[in-house]
Amino acid sequence: MLSAAEFKKRLHGWLSYAFASEVFVIVSLTLFLPICLEQFARDNGFLLPDRTTPCSTVAKNLHVNDSSERCVVKLGFLWIDTASFSLYVYSISVALQALTVISVGGIADNSAHRKRLLLTFALQGAFAAVLFLILPSSSPLWFLSAFLAICANVGFGVSVVAMNAYLPSLARDSPEVAELCSQLETSQDAEDSDLVDNGRIASEAHTEGIEEPLISRNRAESSELRVRYDNELSRATSRISSLGIALGYGAGICLLLVALIPVTKLKGSTFSLRLAIGLSGIWWAVFSIPAAVWLPGPTALATSEASESAIWIDSSDITDGKWSIRTEVVAAWKRLGGMLRWQEIKKLRNTFKYLAAWFLLSDGFTTITSTAILFGKTSLNMQPSALILIGVLTPCAGILGSLLWPMIQRKFLWSNLKILIILVILCSAIPAYGCLGFVFQGRTRFGGLTSQGEMFGLAVYFGCVYGAFQSYARAFYAELLPPGEEARWYGLFSITDKSSSFVGPLFVGVIADMTGNIRYAFFFLVFMIWAAVPVLTSVDVERGRKDAREYRYSYGSRDGLITR
Repeated sequence: MLSAAEFKKRLHGWLSYAFASEVFVIVSLTLFLPICLEQFARDNGFLLPDRTTPCSTVAKNLHVNDSSERCVVKLGFLWIDTASFSLYVYSISVALQALTVISVGGIADNSAHRKRLLLTFALQGAFAAVLFLILPSSSPLWFLSAFLAICANVGFGVSVVAMNAYLPSLARDSPEVAELCSQLETSQDAEDSDLVDNGRIASEAHTEGIEEPLISRNRAESSELRVRYDNELSRATSRISSLGIALGYGAGICLLLVALIPVTKLKGSTFSLRLAIGLSGIWWAVFSIPAAVWLPGPTALATSEASESAIWIDSSDITDGKWSIRTEVVAAWKRLGGMLRWQEIKKLRNTFKYLAAWFLLSDGFTTITSTAILFGKTSLNMQPSALILIGVLTPCAGILGSLLWPMIQRKFLWSNLKILIILVILCSAIPAYGCLGFVFQGRTRFGGLTSQGEMFGLAVYFGCVYGAFQSYARAFYAELLPPGEEARWYGLFSITDKSSSFVGPLFVGVIADMTGNIRYAFFFLVFMIWAAVPVLTSVDVERGRKDAREYRYSYGSRDGLITR
């Protein structure tokens, strides 16, 4: 059991990285980066239909609904909509992020290299964001903005996988959970002792013809303690996860307020957007330093993990002492293939059910966040200052949601799964409301997301839902993980996320190119979110926990399930 001081040190290290990295998501990934990429393309694009008039020579607030006013940019032999350029870059970045996460999943699971992996990719992402400061849109190399965006997003994604791998052990090491774990171990030892004694007495009783003794009450006590332990572990996981989200959102709000000054003063110029992205990279790098100091190093983490009751053992990890990145990458792809075998899926069917639902939900939520700003800019003609205000309102509401929903959960004693289902249903109302725009558009000044004022209201609504969804999605998944395999399975969690998250923006980009109206994508989003609900409701949490505790995967073995 960790001392209180050591636990707080590790917790503060984990929270400090959430404080550092979430700024990139809030300030850059969901707000300034898509706008900046669209602006890079617009500054180098031309107006339809003749494709000879530069877009930069006319007003920026063009209606995307009018195809004669659309701005397109030439990339190679293709002409694409400038809004679609941003979406295509995002799709490519998350696809590459998924491939990278697969390749380094085994490294993240290795306690000797997890911290180094986190800091390496954090530095990559932060440096790529900072480089936006020296790349003007007038440069003949303007298309390198796409490369920098991809590097930054990949760096963020991989570092977060390593960060998430610390979450289950942090929850287990929290004082309340550790105390219950100690009580549970004591009770199980007493139960084992009683079983031995009862077996001996029963044998003597059978020999002498005496009635066998009753089973000890220690078994019932152990079962009760197991339930209390599981519930407390679930609450600790969601509490730490929610705190990380709230701190990250708070950091994002602080930098958004700072970025508001130059963006407003410079009237949303490309330089002001690049400055905001660069500042997020600087923040990311600077506040990663406490994480580098406080997160446990290889020796401390290995000692902590070795003390846990269930350790993941993979015969492919047992080497002759030589370690190389190439070996780990090859092994990671082999392990992924093994994890996705039907025999393994059946052993952890509830975990994989949740991953199937997560595949749809992550794409739906990510697509909403990645396209909302573009929708406001191109369809509702919102000014940069208004878009920044939305960027501030959403994380503010996210902080409220990430703190409010755990209070609601404690009051009504709802499970993490029930909270998740409620949040998903609430979120589906946003694209459904956007679909009503086809009914209200041109008839009224309000309704169906046809006015700028509605964007502000939906930003608050979405923030309350999305902030809680992020923390509960991560916390609930932790309940279904085999102990000791967190990084490997959080890697699969991220792979599922990223392998789906490029689909939504890609479809939205195609829809925008084909129709000239992003609003049609709302129908796609409603379908994707609701398709996940029946899958999510079919997850059996108790069975999933039990299967996860008993699961062991050994590379090349026939049976990955150990019977206790």
